[in-house]
Amino acid sequence: MQDIRIAVIGLGYVGLPLARLFSTKYKTVGYDLSEARVKALMAGHDATLEVSDELLQDAIKNHGLLCSSNIEDIRDCNFYVVAVPTPVDRNNNPDLTPLYGASEVVGKVIAKGDTVVYESTVYPGVTEDECLPVVERVSGLKFNVDFYAGYSPERINPGDKVHTVEKIKKITSGSTPETADLVDRVYASVLQNGTHRASSIKVAEAAKVIENSQRDINIAFVNELSKIFTLMGIDTQDVLEAAGTKWNFIKMNPGLVGGHCISVDPYYLAQCAQRLGYNPEIILAGRRMNDGMGAYVADQTVKLMLKKGIQVLHSKIIIMGFTFKENCPDVRNTRVIDIYRALQEYNADITVFDPWASPERVKHEYGIDIVNKLPDEKFAAAIIAVAHRQFREMEIDFDSLLTKNHVIYDVKAIMPRELVDGRL
Repeated sequence: MQDIRIAVIGLGYVGLPLARLFSTKYKTVGYDLSEARVKALMAGHDATLEVSDELLQDAIKNHGLLCSSNIEDIRDCNFYVVAVPTPVDRNNNPDLTPLYGASEVVGKVIAKGDTVVYESTVYPGVTEDECLPVVERVSGLKFNVDFYAGYSPERINPGDKVHTVEKIKKITSGSTPETADLVDRVYASVLQNGTHRASSIKVAEAAKVIENSQRDINIAFVNELSKIFTLMGIDTQDVLEAAGTKWNFIKMNPGLVGGHCISVDPYYLAQCAQRLGYNPEIILAGRRMNDGMGAYVADQTVKLMLKKGIQVLHSKIIIMGFTFKENCPDVRNTRVIDIYRALQEYNADITVFDPWASPERVKHEYGIDIVNKLPDEKFAAAIIAVAHRQFREMEIDFDSLLTKNHVIYDVKAIMPRELVDGRL
């Protein structure tokens, strides 16, 4: 164990916290293709805010963490951890391009006796059937003869400062019993709550992909309930509060489902099932329900405006929040964009305000402009799309922000009910 030298490939929301943690016990190098990302990290700042400046600087100064975009810096490592994104394309088909690229990187540096562990979310079989053949081809080495592999799915929750990587329980697995033991011992050595050793790599892959699929389906159910209860004139939050008094009721809240996990992982499982000739009806029905919630919020807001006699055409509407979840700058696959695009169809004058999101990143990813400060103008409607701390603590003066006759739609139900016109 003392001779373990770790390389973490991919320094995003998953890889950086993991590299920082490993560096407290092992010689660790973080590798990323982005020179700008590496330069910022070595200067002591993580733009994703997943690792505090204090922790990052401590890891670099006192534990020797090196972040690099030079592949030669990871050649001396013997335990490679791949933590790159696994997105879907425009047709919601799994896009394994980042994994193939990372596997090629591993193939260029891996040596006999080394181990590669994948953390990226995939459907069962991807590690052994898709990734490792790439490592074999590039390296010229044979899997389970010259090098070995494991899978330990990431469980990072962006913006969550309670369930940080060192506090979560990790699933581990290996391609041989000896490798499974090594992978488990390496991870267990830095985790406070230990590990669960899965019986195989495919079991570990399947466990990860159903974690988020289950949550996606549960949220889809309450989203559908919200639509039904709105038609009935019943407040959904009141219903959930009442039902939640039963000891085994699973309390979930309706809302937008975006981000890089819950809204993506079910498609990986669905495609895997379809390849085997099975149509996953519940999984895909849940996805359709959740993907339609942004347009639903926009339509509900417009209906409320019309009921109050507010002209929708060219009206000023402010969307508060753009990140996919509260209190973090992550805008990956945010479904707030669906609200924006649906409102565009009504020719409304839309302003997006988010104190957390980077306007440059949003412009690059979505082609729209957002602001970090409230503009000095009046709006006919406000949609609170994200439950940022600033919104929860009511730091917004709505009397100054909105016209006298206005609509407030509260997607996350964070405001007192009597102050809003509608909510999920």
